[in-house]
Amino acid sequence: MSLDPRERLIVALDVPSVAEAEAMVARLGETVAFYKIGYQLAFAGGLELARDLAASGHKIFLDMKLLDIDNTIASAVANVVKMGMTMLTLHAYPKAMRAAVEAAKGSDLCLLGVTVLTSMDDADLKEAGYADDAASLVLKRAEQAQIAGMGGIVCSAEEACAVRKVIGPDMALVTPGIRPADSEKGDQKRVMTPFDAIAAGSSHLVVGRPIVKAADPKAAARAILNEMQAARWPANQ
Repeated sequence: MSLDPRERLIVALDVPSVAEAEAMVARLGETVAFYKIGYQLAFAGGLELARDLAASGHKIFLDMKLLDIDNTIASAVANVVKMGMTMLTLHAYPKAMRAAVEAAKGSDLCLLGVTVLTSMDDADLKEAGYADDAASLVLKRAEQAQIAGMGGIVCSAEEACAVRKVIGPDMALVTPGIRPADSEKGDQKRVMTPFDAIAAGSSHLVVGRPIVKAADPKAAARAILNEMQAARWPANQ
């Protein structure tokens, strides 16, 4: 896995329209090579944009958090492979992950298991009917993802160190909720700075608002890349 921060910084295109996303990509230029497209943009033409960006040489993290019956998951993953995507998320339920891994076999698609959303804390999980606290559920799902043969995990940077011990050095560990020290948390409840997230074991950082809402997005991205470079990943991540 490349140690180049541009291969590790994923900018979230969480904007309302394809036109705004294209403008942001153009504004960031060669500073950013990796983008995340999630629900908001996907339902506004973002899937076609994802294909176009991949065709032009960008890496794309398609954040769909899939969860369905096995056949539906397998069919969806097979089509995502054809789109040329780099990463795809699923909720880390064992049956769904096994079906996805089988469908992606032989491709370069990195399947990521979503453990617990970074907007959720212990109280939110209890309200949703889970007996486990956030930390315990994250580790349980991380272990299940490793057993299923997934390419990586999505979790809060707060859990990155513990998750890395469970999944070992080779799987990707993607952490959203990344906020430079002077940024607002917004609706995220479990956040960490870029430097600390890498030190904790993260392999990829997802950054949205601190870049796309910045007065100078390119300068904001460069600052984060510099902080990532200073953190220095272990060679096996």
